[in-house]
Amino acid sequence: MANYALEVGADINGEAVRPSCQHMGAILADCILQAGLNYRSVVLPRVSAILEDFPGLDCTSELVALVGRGETDRFLNWDHHEKIDRFKALVGFLSERSVENAATLKDHLQDASFVEALLGVRGVGPKTVDYMQCLVGIDSIAVDRHVRTFAKRVGVVEEDYDFLKSVFCYAADLLSVSRREFDAWVWRWEASATNPQLGFSF
Repeated sequence: MANYALEVGADINGEAVRPSCQHMGAILADCILQAGLNYRSVVLPRVSAILEDFPGLDCTSELVALVGRGETDRFLNWDHHEKIDRFKALVGFLSERSVENAATLKDHLQDASFVEALLGVRGVGPKTVDYMQCLVGIDSIAVDRHVRTFAKRVGVVEEDYDFLKSVFCYAADLLSVSRREFDAWVWRWEASATNPQLGFSF
């Protein structure tokens, strides 16, 4: 994996990664919306709008109030009940555990018992957890379709999530870059391979 990245001209050292987010509303919206949707055209505009239009909804207690007012669909700019219900469930889960802000969430996401409980929330799987860790600044790899496609280019056909995560983590270590940097590079490389006109950008 590491050798292939170098063969295709990877210049990963210093690769710009998305800054960690401190806005709980944006973090949770990003995590819930990203599954199965085009990030650039669907998810990113909504997350950007949340950061611009709802700066005060940056903590869990404010999100609880939002849910109570029945404004989740407007906040997410989304009308399908499944993702709305998942967002509500995640807000409730964090509220019950007094996870009020991004700093506290980052601490909890490094606790195995918390992660295990989080995986019990309907619609939250290992990828969502790893993705959330990346958003708050934890060095991790979220195994998404771009990671899986890159693995197949190398000849790794194993589908198991934990196996692929380990492979990419070790590859990042061999390249002497952070796992978030490698994850960001793979994402950009695969996105630009599919749509060359977009280039390396989120």
